[in-house]
Amino acid sequence: MKENKKNKKSKARVFANNSYAVKTVWEISKKRVIHTALYSIVGYVEWIFMSVFFLRYVIHAIETGASFEKALFFIGICFVVFSLFAMYGSYMNSVLIPYTNTKIYRELYKRLFAKARNVELRCFEDADFYNKYTMALDGAADKMTKSVTFFFDVIFGVVAAAVAFSSMFFIDPYSVLFVISPIIGNFVFGGLMNKIWGGRYTDNVKNNRRAEYVNRVMHLAEYAKEIRFSNIHDLMMNRYNESVKGNQAVADKYAKKAIVYTWAQNVTTFALVFEGIMIYAAYRTIISQTMGLAELAIMFTAMSTSSWILIGMFNDITEALKNGEFLEYFRTFMEYKEKISENQDGIIPDTKVHSIEFRDVSFEYKENEPVINHLSFKIEGDKVCALVGHNGAGKSTIIKLLFRLYDPTSGEILVNGINIKEYNLKAYRKLFSAAFQDYKVMAMSVKYNVLMGEEFENPEETAEHALQCSGVWEKIQSLPKGMDTIMTKEFDNEGALLSGGEQQKIVVARAFAKKASVKVFDEPSSALDPIAEYELYKGIMDESKGHITLFISHRLSSVKDADMVFMLENGTIIEEGTHKELMSKNGQYCEMFTKQAQNYLADESFGKGEISHE
Repeated sequence: MKENKKNKKSKARVFANNSYAVKTVWEISKKRVIHTALYSIVGYVEWIFMSVFFLRYVIHAIETGASFEKALFFIGICFVVFSLFAMYGSYMNSVLIPYTNTKIYRELYKRLFAKARNVELRCFEDADFYNKYTMALDGAADKMTKSVTFFFDVIFGVVAAAVAFSSMFFIDPYSVLFVISPIIGNFVFGGLMNKIWGGRYTDNVKNNRRAEYVNRVMHLAEYAKEIRFSNIHDLMMNRYNESVKGNQAVADKYAKKAIVYTWAQNVTTFALVFEGIMIYAAYRTIISQTMGLAELAIMFTAMSTSSWILIGMFNDITEALKNGEFLEYFRTFMEYKEKISENQDGIIPDTKVHSIEFRDVSFEYKENEPVINHLSFKIEGDKVCALVGHNGAGKSTIIKLLFRLYDPTSGEILVNGINIKEYNLKAYRKLFSAAFQDYKVMAMSVKYNVLMGEEFENPEETAEHALQCSGVWEKIQSLPKGMDTIMTKEFDNEGALLSGGEQQKIVVARAFAKKASVKVFDEPSSALDPIAEYELYKGIMDESKGHITLFISHRLSSVKDADMVFMLENGTIIEEGTHKELMSKNGQYCEMFTKQAQNYLADESFGKGEISHE
């Protein structure tokens, strides 16, 4: 019982999604909705008039012996009117639809991209949610505009079918019974086919995503070297073949039912109707002689028109239902209530951060799999602080929590003594600048890759200074277009293909460029050699005055000059203090530093424990 109610509610929601599409398109382009409705009316008027009323007039004129001039005048008027209809159709298809499509597509994808920016980071790490997001993006604008067309075609199709049936009824009331067959064919067997198409689409989403991933890998330049110097090509092709086999399995799953339903739909929609009406009309014309040829012609064309209107109307309903199911992903995504909304209002924080405190904070990405465990620490004043520890200790997660990309499972984070959840989120995030470990280089100029859309009084000087601080300015100067050089060759053959270390320095320059009270560097030297690393951290230290600097590093040689070092393990702090204090404790920090020092220097004395604790 509950399942039936749920299914009815689901179907009602699918129908409602088409109204949602009309409303959404109306908000963007009222002209498109009005003209779509008018175009649908014109189409049905022309169809019904020509197949029923025009034919009736011509036969009636022949039977009554009307003058040729009168008939010609009527035909001429019809020609002029329908020529105007044809001109209107050309205007719709050649001018109005392409123009409004551009406007609708642009606005819809702006809304989708804005929503994608607004949902919390966790959503993009949830496979089910991400699948729904990709389905929301999949031709959303095209489905929206089609839904508007289907919506009005169904409404006016009902009116047109009623007019055609009325014409049949006046000739022979029993002829309307033949309408039952296409109704069964379209609405029963067609409805079953609609379920099959929807099931196929949903089942194929994961397979198609894998195939699209392989497609990206095989044609993007960033994967070219790995493909040529490894067997990854074969692995990718295996994955692609698995996707194809998956789609074939889905096709096989629905094949038998699809064959039966399609056959039943065609028989009940076409064969029974047209052959049945012809046999019935032949009986009345030849055997019982109760119907003239004129009535036969009108009834047959009215029946044919009614059937095709029903077929078209059902196809529109079927497509509307399909679109309604697809639009459910769009609508669900757009109506999703963010747990951490980018538009969250609240207290506007001071531009100066005096303190950062984690108070008994715990966090887990997956239930019962904690990453941060009852973490507590406090940073006060303009200090340089380092987070160190083995991979998986929770260092990067702490930064994500500080930036409110996630919220703690328990405990609280305070900035200037106020829980960060109480701040206006956009204003709060402006307190920070960051160079992320998993950075991305944009297909834009070096300058824009540094400034990242932020507004500066002197953007050229700001970008240059930031690049100098990160140690890559000389390289950028050597490029043909300097800071205006595009950082990939994807759209520009003159773009620069910089090394991983050079790219990382440009990303680090982003943090230098932005005026922020807290600057965060997440493994900023992972792609650098020891000398470049030393120079980079020297730049970080030189630029650390007047704000809090927080950096993550797995190389402990880089944290020697930090004001405070936090050693993490299993998501909690096990040691804290200056480098000198931690070395004197002879604990885990000292052990890790000693082991790394042995790897850095080929001096056998290190193996004998002669490590400076300074």
